[in-house]
Amino acid sequence: MKHRIVVLGAGYAGAYVAGTLARRLSPADTEITVVNAVPDFVQRMRLHQLAAGRDIDAPKLTDVFAGTGIRLRVARVTVVDPERQVVAVADDGGGGALGYDTLVYALGSHGAGRAVPGAAEHAFDIAARPSALRLRERLDSMISPSGRGDGGRVVVVGDGLTGIETATEIAESRPGLSVALVARGELGARLSAGARSHLRQACDRLGITVLEHTSVEAVEATRVLCAGGTALASGATVWAAGFAVSPIAAIAGLEVTGDGQIVVDRTMRSVSHPNVYAVGDSAYAIGDNGRPLPMSCASAGLIGRQAVEAIVGRLTGRAIANTSLIYALNHISLGRRDGILQMIGDEGQAKPKYLSGRKVARVKAGILAMSLWATSHPTFGMPGRRRHLAGGPRTRPTATVADTAAQQATHATP
Repeated sequence: MKHRIVVLGAGYAGAYVAGTLARRLSPADTEITVVNAVPDFVQRMRLHQLAAGRDIDAPKLTDVFAGTGIRLRVARVTVVDPERQVVAVADDGGGGALGYDTLVYALGSHGAGRAVPGAAEHAFDIAARPSALRLRERLDSMISPSGRGDGGRVVVVGDGLTGIETATEIAESRPGLSVALVARGELGARLSAGARSHLRQACDRLGITVLEHTSVEAVEATRVLCAGGTALASGATVWAAGFAVSPIAAIAGLEVTGDGQIVVDRTMRSVSHPNVYAVGDSAYAIGDNGRPLPMSCASAGLIGRQAVEAIVGRLTGRAIANTSLIYALNHISLGRRDGILQMIGDEGQAKPKYLSGRKVARVKAGILAMSLWATSHPTFGMPGRRRHLAGGPRTRPTATVADTAAQQATHATP
């Protein structure tokens, strides 16, 4: 019997891990199934560009995994049962259950902080392709037939990397609209002094109004209410105040942090369930500097490589290589023609050294293009060194679809 590897999620981390495992493990010994809620690969790093009006490719996952031997199941994960080693899924056909021997949990994250009154009802986010497209439609409606903006204001809440990239992209792409960026603290507080100065200059150049040391207390259909009584008129409010993970792992009984991330060891294996690995934003992984790796595509690459080494090593009986877990830089786009490359030190703080300008923007565009190509060719170089598994067939726990469906009803998740 083949060893069943199930990968939950086909974002950057999940698609990379699935493709690399398919390239390195013999199909005679293993079968790999990827479960994803939508049929397309979503370039999450470019969703702010999609919202602002750019055309962004969304390759079909059937095309991405064609010829790889990877099975694709387009369905939403509803329950993970690590004791029975079964995943319950829901789709247009009613769903079912998938058994696994090794599980790779890569369900990613979604927008956080929507508990602020009115944010869920009135604010847009760019954490998923449908929501980014809804924002794009709203921005289009704020443009007159002549192509000019009606003077309406877009308010971006959150001054993390996503908020900064969103505000600058919209300001550059929609010059007829005014853009305001609401920051809880100092703008670019995690950047070096020089990079902060460049960011401020970019905001001034693009006409972005920055409100620092400002917290949002409520969002209404046409305005944003801030602490202290300030009210900002808003034709479109964009919520970019952080990310959160699904509660599925916590409900499953996996050891998680207070935020719901799966606690993993140095090899990205769950500390509570040894046949479960977590990658991407779902993983609470400690970097080589002793600090948690931040939720980011760069971290997803580091975590994914280590998970692949661990899975291949354990299944084939070989030594597990420790790959680098060093988060070295932040790469921030400031529209199409400007950007910041901020170096990060061992303590997780910004180094004085940074790069900025048009060349940085070009490098960022190249990284995005390379990421899409790599995801669209997940088994590039196959057959490579496709290894057989060590030992013989393993005894599998039995579970019926009815068992998992019953648990799903008991532990329903949003």
